[in-house]
Amino acid sequence: MMMWWWILIPIVLVLVLFLYNGKNRQYTVKKENPMDVLNNRFAKGEITKEEYIERKKTINPTNTNNRKPKDNNKLGM
Repeated sequence: MMMWWWILIPIVLVLVLFLYNGKNRQYTVKKENPMDVLNNRFAKGEITKEEYIERKKTINPTNTNNRKPKDNNKLGM
């Protein structure tokens, strides 16, 4: 009779740990930034190129791609 307890207790502990970890994983959600969502929608074909460009400008109003690079040479060389 005592031998069954030594087998049953580890099995119950493993099951409890397995169920506890499974519940924690359900609530773990990867957070995507808005640009990732927009890129995925464009890649899937859900939005057109024009919509993509317009929404990209809305997300990033200070788009650095259109700016000229700064002249960091302060000595004038």
